[in-house]
Amino acid sequence: MFQYLIRRVLLFIPTLFLITILTFLISRLAPGDPAELKAGVGAEGSMRGNQQLNEQMINQIRAQWGLDKPLWYWTIFSDEKDAEGNMLPLTDRLMFRWNGTYNQYHHWLANMFKLDFGKSFQDNRDVLEKIVERLPVTAMLSGIAILLSYLIAVPLGIYSAANQKTRKDKVMTVILFVMYALPSFWLATMLIIFFGGGDFLDWFPNNGLNSMSSSPDDPWSTRFFDTVWHLILPIFCLTYGSLAYLSRQMRGSMLEVIRQDYIRTARAKGLPEKIVVYKHALRNSLIPILTMLASILPALVGGAVIIETIFTIPGVGQLAFQALTARDYPLIMAEFTIAAVLTLFGILLSDILYTVVDPRIAFTKKSA
Repeated sequence: MFQYLIRRVLLFIPTLFLITILTFLISRLAPGDPAELKAGVGAEGSMRGNQQLNEQMINQIRAQWGLDKPLWYWTIFSDEKDAEGNMLPLTDRLMFRWNGTYNQYHHWLANMFKLDFGKSFQDNRDVLEKIVERLPVTAMLSGIAILLSYLIAVPLGIYSAANQKTRKDKVMTVILFVMYALPSFWLATMLIIFFGGGDFLDWFPNNGLNSMSSSPDDPWSTRFFDTVWHLILPIFCLTYGSLAYLSRQMRGSMLEVIRQDYIRTARAKGLPEKIVVYKHALRNSLIPILTMLASILPALVGGAVIIETIFTIPGVGQLAFQALTARDYPLIMAEFTIAAVLTLFGILLSDILYTVVDPRIAFTKKSA
């Protein structure tokens, strides 16, 4: 097991390297120039009348942020010439070479290995410091959403499979499919309109984590329940989609397992149905559900971008949205890198949980 984990971690290194290349190029190819946004040239009617001064200011900002350097320059042909100035033969020029001592990706990658993601273009603060500052909020939201999804989806899936083709199963299937089909941004907007002080009821707060009247001097219980009250709508929006998906997967996995021969044998022995389902069928049914953890973990972080923005929650998701609108390249790259690491970590975690659920699964060959 330990050798398997070492191999998987080593495999993550080239995978993460390729992900950083793709995300770097995608972020740079997006329309818009952060230097122009900073200088205010992109706004209609702003900074008119002195085009030369505008260009000088933009070039100065680009030089300050390193945006005047080439994005990427990798060549298999050298450009060396002989003493007479003629290009060398192809066989002499054919070589892999990193051209230049400085370019944007090379500079960013070298600093990333030192956990230095650079300075934010918006306020010149350290990027990692800004992410760490907001990470606990997003981690709390995602952690609660994952926990609730599994705690609710697994019993629902088991109940639906044990009562297959009944009226309750059909009603539950329709409700879960409708929940899965609803976009999170639309549902969040509807919840605010109907229950968050929009046009109808004012039952739940629709922004932030604390009330305006909240004070650090308030009792701990008061501040705790105030935060919980603010989290009800955002957590519901983060949970319902994965809950519906997991419950359907759990139902299908359970139906497949309870048709196996050993389940029929257990029933033939006269064992109670609860023991057959929860002791013999449940463990094997959980294996596909654990696979979903690898995709749910980064998906919740991605979903937090929408939900945190709509509910004005100061988390990593809202920070990512602000970085995208401001073309804050260092912050965008840091967010993408963290999302990639979470994805790889989710895959590794699901593999480890396989052996916990089913000890028969081994990742290394056993000697004869």
